[in-house]
Amino acid sequence: MAQYFRVHPTHPEPRLVRLAALLVRSGAVIAYPTDSSYALGCRLDDAGAVKRIRTLRGLDERHHLTLMCRDLADVGRFARLDNWQFTIVRQGVPGSFTFVLRASREVPRRVQHAGRSTIGVRVSDHPVVAALLAELGEPMLTSTLLLPGDSLPQNDPGIIRERLGTRIDAIIDAGACHNEPTTVVDLAVDPPVLVRLGRGDPTRLGLVGAQAAAPPIGRTAKTQLG
Repeated sequence: MAQYFRVHPTHPEPRLVRLAALLVRSGAVIAYPTDSSYALGCRLDDAGAVKRIRTLRGLDERHHLTLMCRDLADVGRFARLDNWQFTIVRQGVPGSFTFVLRASREVPRRVQHAGRSTIGVRVSDHPVVAALLAELGEPMLTSTLLLPGDSLPQNDPGIIRERLGTRIDAIIDAGACHNEPTTVVDLAVDPPVLVRLGRGDPTRLGLVGAQAAAPPIGRTAKTQLG
């Protein structure tokens, strides 16, 4: 049964955050809150944990996973950015955006998109995420907690406990949060492609004209990411 950590949503207790981070370091798969919905997370270099997340989500190797980064410095370490890409990313972090970029050598090939050598990156503005990543001292591989057959991601930790309590290792409960996925922007192509319109407002990125390129939430597009 998953360990259950009930934390304050804006001032998470350091002791509980340390315990959750210790589990992640030891190979755990956790459910945790973000500024868009709950997500699944694990260490970037833990192949077994990554495979478990793909299995839980029902994802194949062609589906992007995302690096939840601490800040722009992390993004620049794990993704390759030209100046125009950096300008767009800087306007969207922290926030409910995921950016598809070429992966750097720091990213294991097994978590890169098989055909494109890309990775999703994002920086959340949720205080629990910030505290957890600060304790880990590194980004965390993550995926929206959208289970097979569901049309929206999970946002209620109690329901997550009922559905996944025996299949993951820990749940960080900071109360209910949003249940709308991030807005996904593919910056590995020029001009950028708005892959999915979610909670993040594309006008913040200066991508007003790209909105029509995004399919409705739950539909697939040129690049899949969750």
